[in-house]
Amino acid sequence: MSQSKKIIIAIDGYSSTGKSTLAKHLAKEIGYVYVDTGAMYRAVTYYAMKQGLIDMEHFDKEGLISDLDNIDLRFEFSPELGYAEIFLNDQNVESYIRSIEVSNLVSKVARISQVREKLVEQQQKMALNKGIVMDGRDIGTIVFPQAELKIFMTASAEKRAQRRYKEMKDNGVQIEYDTVLENVTSRDHLDTTRADSPLVKAEDAVEIDNSNMTVEETYALAMGYVKDKLAE
Repeated sequence: MSQSKKIIIAIDGYSSTGKSTLAKHLAKEIGYVYVDTGAMYRAVTYYAMKQGLIDMEHFDKEGLISDLDNIDLRFEFSPELGYAEIFLNDQNVESYIRSIEVSNLVSKVARISQVREKLVEQQQKMALNKGIVMDGRDIGTIVFPQAELKIFMTASAEKRAQRRYKEMKDNGVQIEYDTVLENVTSRDHLDTTRADSPLVKAEDAVEIDNSNMTVEETYALAMGYVKDKLAE
């Protein structure tokens, strides 16, 4: 789709609602840049884990805060995959940041104001020329409150856990469904109750509940919103 008009598309919502999949598809269809902000927080979490700053028993918040200047994040487009992968200090960490260990800790890292400030600043710079699709937890409320199109994704915790469980099993990860469901509900609580930039639907966002929708149906609905906005 060729469009001279450039807008910012902000996609927020709960974990495992298909935000990233939707954002990738939309960006590819309309020729926009896609940015996975969740990958940025996961990469910082992975860094903290590798440095021994965080695990399930302890978290050296001050140590991570003092180390933030040593964390360099960038996205590099992969022609084979059709989307950009994240690099942490010049290392491709795309495959490492999707583990259940990172999933269990990322919300704790994302609660830190200094971490959010650093990443939000980077995210805002990425969209100076618009023409971008960005997904996360606070894109439409904090990062781009001026975004022309805001989509808020939701689905039942059980449906989301089923999707995440299947994805992990398909990738060869040995894990129990109950463990995934516990992770999903725990992240929901942490994301919606944190003091800094909690997960909340922006007043002017359109909501998509895809509990009983296929990926294709979700995409078709969202693309309808995109086309309407570009036609304005």
